[in-house]
Amino acid sequence: MLAIIRCIAIFIYFVLVNLGIILVCLIRPFHRNNLYLAGQGYAVISKLLGLTLKVQAPANIRDAGPCVYIANHQNSFDLVTVCAAAQPGTVCVGKKSLIWIPLLGVVYWLSGNMFIDRKNPQKAKQSLQKLVEKMRKRRLSVWFFPEGTRSNGRGLLPFKKGAFHIAQQADIPIIMVSVSNLHKKIKLNRWSNGTLLIDISQPISLDETRSLDENIDYFQQQMSDTIQALNTHDNSPYP
Repeated sequence: MLAIIRCIAIFIYFVLVNLGIILVCLIRPFHRNNLYLAGQGYAVISKLLGLTLKVQAPANIRDAGPCVYIANHQNSFDLVTVCAAAQPGTVCVGKKSLIWIPLLGVVYWLSGNMFIDRKNPQKAKQSLQKLVEKMRKRRLSVWFFPEGTRSNGRGLLPFKKGAFHIAQQADIPIIMVSVSNLHKKIKLNRWSNGTLLIDISQPISLDETRSLDENIDYFQQQMSDTIQALNTHDNSPYP
């Protein structure tokens, strides 16, 4: 019974919040803070799921300037969990097919996010080059899920290079957004589904003494270590 009530409540809220966000986006299309607004709206759904979000971020995170955010991508619930960590002045990079998702696709487009065609490497490369120009012109940060796909309980997957190419070309630091394990932890018939911990790191510049691949390995290891540490605190006071 709880699952039915919860699903109805989430559906109604999802429709209403998207209509509200679309209205704001129509008034100020492609505004630099539209994604932040959407993220705050979607994060409320986590409460309807019985999930408590705890975000730990540096006190000066909003003064970090343009940067590349990288976050681990666990499952479809990321839409209503990790979005709570999105900061003002940030856009996201996602696959082209997202535009066809009802309501969400419109919000994603009007929020000024970038679509890339993963099946066409040449077009994907051109899209990323345009993104660098856009970031420089509007002083935007960009959000990536560097694994490129949902891990679904397989642990942190190998990182793709796109986020790191952007950081290198734009000469901006990387901020890691590490999220504790959520695999198979949400049960719709359970009133409380525990706590999800989200850690936002300090900005970290690419090490010029390392190759790009070495930098990728470094950040992947750092994120993996942080996620393991978060998992030891799961469902307990944080930090």
